Amino acid sequence: MVSRLLILIKGHWREFAGRLTRVLADGSKSTVYSAPDWDVAGTAERRSTLYLLESQGAGPMDDRPLAGHIRAISDDGTQWTFGDFASLESNENADGGTRYGFRNLPAECAAQLPAGMPPASYTGDVDSHPYSIALSGRTAYVADAGANSVVSVDLRSGDTETVAVLPPQPYRITAEVAAALQLPDCVVGRTYAFEPVPTVVAVGPDGWLYVTTLPGGPEDPRLGAPGSVYKVNPDNGRVRLFADDALSPTGLALDDDGDIYVASLFGNGVLRINGDDGQRTVLTGKLTADVSIRDSKLYASTDALPAPNQAPDGKLVSIDLDGHSRH
Repeated sequence: MVSRLLILIKGHWREFAGRLTRVLADGSKSTVYSAPDWDVAGTAERRSTLYLLESQGAGPMDDRPLAGHIRAISDDGTQWTFGDFASLESNENADGGTRYGFRNLPAECAAQLPAGMPPASYTGDVDSHPYSIALSGRTAYVADAGANSVVSVDLRSGDTETVAVLPPQPYRITAEVAAALQLPDCVVGRTYAFEPVPTVVAVGPDGWLYVTTLPGGPEDPRLGAPGSVYKVNPDNGRVRLFADDALSPTGLALDDDGDIYVASLFGNGVLRINGDDGQRTVLTGKLTADVSIRDSKLYASTDALPAPNQAPDGKLVSIDLDGHSRH
């Protein structure tokens, strides 16, 4: 199940559908790839080849058949696709054995839950929304926001395998949260296990994968910062929590020292997490959807979500790693 935040983002993408735009250093733009019938997500580049993710049918709001793959585009314009995320998820249902929601909630309390909230208790559905890609050697690692998993794809054979399933995101319902979400008093003090919706995967200097996750539920700053960053061992699928209390983490980059930069979409800006002691610093930018590091600068896409009924007004901001920024 895709979180409400990802559905919102995907809604904007489908309105201005399936387009990948290149922004040059002088600010000029060009369309690299356009496919109106597909959701186009994360990209990675190696030498003369660009890799991007395409998918259809993710989540309850998309009635298209489930489909997804990696598309590669060489600098001479040659294109090919490989990997099959939909088949992998349909055959395995990566989190099908994971239980989400409340545990042992009385039936009379469950009956009072408002319409539109995730079920009181359920196991993972078949769903796939490849959302972010990172390259390492001959392998592409993909964060699948629908399957709640990290997937590997062999760049030569196209073989597609599940590396790890992210753990549920526990959230304790306080009286304040219950009032804000119009939940019944009988759930106050209970814990709801939300789905761990992975948004970004990156390869760290230590060889581990770093993955940001959103809870598959409401994204509201009044409810705290329930997002997380996990480390995943690509060799055995072991998962460790690296950082929590992150608000809507939708982008991730690492520098050579192992410091982590997280785009907090509904937070105050880019969150820098020291790789040694976990100390946090907030850099500039609002409504930041993604981040990338190149030539000792951090690039961030800001103002990612337009105001209601307004045209997109997104910007690309470069941030010196000492905290100064310029558009």
